[in-house]
Amino acid sequence: MTAFAALHVPGSPLLLPNVWEFGTAAFLAAQGFPALGTTSLGVSAAEGEPDGAPSSKDATVRLARRLTALDTLVSVDVAEGFSDDPGEVGALAAELAEAGVVGINLEDALGDPGRHAAKITAAKERAPGLFVNARTDTHWLGQPDIEAAIGRGKSYVDAGADGVFVPGLADPADVERLIAAVGVPVNLLFLPGRVTVAGLAGLGVARISLGSLPYRMALAATLRTVEAVRDGGELPLAPPSYDEVVRLLPENH
Repeated sequence: MTAFAALHVPGSPLLLPNVWEFGTAAFLAAQGFPALGTTSLGVSAAEGEPDGAPSSKDATVRLARRLTALDTLVSVDVAEGFSDDPGEVGALAAELAEAGVVGINLEDALGDPGRHAAKITAAKERAPGLFVNARTDTHWLGQPDIEAAIGRGKSYVDAGADGVFVPGLADPADVERLIAAVGVPVNLLFLPGRVTVAGLAGLGVARISLGSLPYRMALAATLRTVEAVRDGGELPLAPPSYDEVVRLLPENH
């Protein structure tokens, strides 16, 4: 079992913050978070590209290579693998593993489950030590069918997936059914107002991702800060100092 896989403990889940650029990742790593993931929305938005578009692949790989220099484990959101060709997805998995990435998040976007299973198999064949978190979008894309989620999840496990991710799933009974059925660590997305970390832990969830939430909260904090300065109000948060941020950058290590 890899160090990253060992962090996936049912009942004591890994809380995985998701980042979109080096500074944020370095700041979180300095706070002691043992693992970080990337968010495809944040990475794509930073490049001015659609979420998960093939055009954001190069930016994703560049960021991954920078993040692996940090004192934390790094998992990378590769959307649908930036390709429909399982061979190309396998090659990407190998490239990321060679760079020091320990896991990938690979989503099906409710496409053909057989094709997605082939992508998972290709990734594991090319990078056996990589933790492949197989995401199914049954509940994210408006088709909240737990049987479909279980069926897809089991087929992805059979293809070699190390974990199953069902963003949007929150119903406790359905969470328990999924965990019992797939037999691998289950990852859920933190949904503000719908789930809690303690509640998901009690159900046996092994990983809780923040997804694009930190990126979207950063946008909100930026706006609040600008508005506070404009209106003569109090800053919404106490920021780290300039020197604290500078010390996080590579040339200062």
